[in-house]
Amino acid sequence: MDFVGKTAVVTGGANGIGLATARLLRSRGADVWVFDREQEKPEEVAAAFTAHGASVDVADLQSLEACFARVESVDVVVANAGTVIYHSLSATTAEEWNRVISVNLTGVFYTVQLAASRMKPQRKGSIVLTASTNSYDGEVDLTAYNASKAGILGILHTAANEFGPYGVRINAVCPGLIRTRLTESLFNSPRALKEYFRHIPMGRGGSPEEVANAIVFLASDAASFITGTTLLVDGGQMASKFGTWTEERADFFGDRWWLR
Repeated sequence: MDFVGKTAVVTGGANGIGLATARLLRSRGADVWVFDREQEKPEEVAAAFTAHGASVDVADLQSLEACFARVESVDVVVANAGTVIYHSLSATTAEEWNRVISVNLTGVFYTVQLAASRMKPQRKGSIVLTASTNSYDGEVDLTAYNASKAGILGILHTAANEFGPYGVRINAVCPGLIRTRLTESLFNSPRALKEYFRHIPMGRGGSPEEVANAIVFLASDAASFITGTTLLVDGGQMASKFGTWTEERADFFGDRWWLR
């Protein structure tokens, strides 16, 4: 997976999955741009691994256009920026709904549009979207988030149809529970983890680096005949209906289940 001579843009690239992806792309030779909110200090974060940074609000088309204008050519775009608000469906306000949808769905729409406008004349390019296992299920208290991540798959399938003739591929990863800033509170609760991980065949959560590996594969020439697909990075969670782990044959300690 060689990216020498290629330019990559990663939105939401200053922390978590985005940062792990940006670092991995840079280590494989890509000229990397980190797009993120001003408060995340993308320029400072990117400079630490000889990448470029730009402050952006992905929900603001003009802001995103201005950042793309700074990049001479684009070969890879990772639309990763996202946010989450925890509230029941009944308690979710219009303001909360609009904020999550504007970042997670409209932001991806804008990013894909701008990426395609640069890639189609080149007749090549790769776009990877960060969706979620929540694109498929209805986890409680996450109405806006679930809806936004399901919508990303609609963009994915349509874009794959439209961009394929131009040699532009678009795919998505669907991470399960990954240890990031947004999930840190859950990872700090052994009791909650024990029950959550009971339904994950691998018995644990994932790391940003494990998701980054999947993203970079889909972005690379190694995936040259793959487009319009989603890659689950969830330790088998979506394959487990009734749970894998029981106290009869395993113990939970640290932050994972272990067979005896």
